[in-house]
Amino acid sequence: MDRTVYLDNNATTRIAPEVRDVMLPFFGELYGNPSSMHAFGGQVAKYIDRAREEVARFINASPEEIIFTSCATESDNAAIRGYADFHGRETKIITSAVEHPAVLQPCRRLKALGHEVVELGVDGFGRLNLEQLREELKGTKKALVTIMWANNETGTVFPIEKIAEICKEYGATLHTDAVQIAGKAKVDVKAAGVDMLSMSGHKFHAPKGIGFLYVKKGTLLKPFMLGGHQEAGRRAGTENVPYILGLAKACELARLGMDEENEKIAKMRDRLEAGILAACPNVRINGDKENRLSNTLNVSFEYIEGEAIAYSLSDLGICISTGSACASGSLDPSHVIRAMGVPFTAVHGSVRFSLSRYNTERDIDYVLEKLPPVIRHLRDLSPFGPDMDPTTFQ
Repeated sequence: MDRTVYLDNNATTRIAPEVRDVMLPFFGELYGNPSSMHAFGGQVAKYIDRAREEVARFINASPEEIIFTSCATESDNAAIRGYADFHGRETKIITSAVEHPAVLQPCRRLKALGHEVVELGVDGFGRLNLEQLREELKGTKKALVTIMWANNETGTVFPIEKIAEICKEYGATLHTDAVQIAGKAKVDVKAAGVDMLSMSGHKFHAPKGIGFLYVKKGTLLKPFMLGGHQEAGRRAGTENVPYILGLAKACELARLGMDEENEKIAKMRDRLEAGILAACPNVRINGDKENRLSNTLNVSFEYIEGEAIAYSLSDLGICISTGSACASGSLDPSHVIRAMGVPFTAVHGSVRFSLSRYNTERDIDYVLEKLPPVIRHLRDLSPFGPDMDPTTFQ
């Protein structure tokens, strides 16, 4: 193929060159174990301390509130299962039906173990019903609310500050999976009022295999990883030093360049959306267009399969997805799109375009050149269409 246009940045992002350069010395001369008593290892511990300060600054937290993990999936599990283990089965857990599997699966496991677990529904734009949240919290003695800050498939941004206010009104603890908001909007845990927050570095130009969990002072958890004394006894295991330093650099880059970068990305996303709507009939945009990540566009093409679109574009060097990368092995329609009540004619034809700082206007030109013929060809092959009998699927 002549070129690659990567528009699957909600799945993972390219490592920034500045991040790579920061990491390299820790694969070479600075290889000491930061837990060692000798000075050779001790010097590495000082780098980790500075990295923790940068990560804390990124979300306006205190360094001691940051726990380094392997990824956001670990952070989510540590927060949800750690809280439930500490507070017991009387803990009611409230989440949403459109969460990432890293949240839904631990919650469902806890339900099987005897916890009361509620999954809040969303409307056709992917928006939560906050009154339902309020009703579910009434009368609870101990509750954990775990709601994502922004949806990974549609880009819909949830009103996390309002959710936090409701949680505080009823004495509930709030955890948020903030994976997709990272680098796309300012995150201030104090202003937002969250008690725990998960992020993963590879979503904003750090490497795969590093993340962190913010735990507000006074929030009590049982450690998820047992063993050594690392992370103040809250997460055992020798620190992944190069990746921690890379994560900190990615936080710094995002903090300093976020506004200008996202303005540029949003303009490209909007041009892509307008071009698709102009060139392709029977299309719907999924998500809340008024409260959406700057980089995310989820589109349903009626009467065809999203997998066929993704594979056809892949042959042309265009990388997109049909939903969460963690669910890509499933042939079922996206649980997020289904929860939004997308019509049966479109639910299978949903695909996601997600941009980053490394995309260009030429990338958008290329997609708008190649995509419409692909859609026309797939619809020509499809046995379905606007005149189909709806009872076929009933």
